[in-house]
Amino acid sequence: MRLPAWQSENSTREKRETVHIELDHIVLWVADPIRSAEFYATVLELTPLRLQEFRDGTAPFPSVRVSAGTIIDLAPLPLAAGLNAAGEGTAGHPVNHLCLNLDHDGYLALKDRLAAHGIPVPLTMKDSFGARGHAPETLYFTDPDRNVIEARYYA
Repeated sequence: MRLPAWQSENSTREKRETVHIELDHIVLWVADPIRSAEFYATVLELTPLRLQEFRDGTAPFPSVRVSAGTIIDLAPLPLAAGLNAAGEGTAGHPVNHLCLNLDHDGYLALKDRLAAHGIPVPLTMKDSFGARGHAPETLYFTDPDRNVIEARYYA
């Protein structure tokens, strides 16, 4: 069986250095964007963006800042019908989970905030592989719309 060029052992792509790509944003479909923004601000301590503009009706959705270059858009479910970016029926495709990397102190503080807010942590894993190698510990929880969030730290 012949492999596609991007999988071929002779692919020039494999010989180049890794292309610099960063995650700009991820869109989560949510039932109540204001509630979701408050959740992400309170539990994860992410800074809300365009929340007042959303309340005023001048922005289609609010966002929360993950890092200097990455945000999470909290899009209301009714927008899904108009955002079939890759063909009919593609808006609202499910995502398994998103993973946030914290420093060790931030990870421990998040565990405390989850407990303080009564948010269940149904799964904790040790030595989990991710973008930066193996993380000593990861945990999983859900936001108000049942989007699964993984949090981790690297040693």
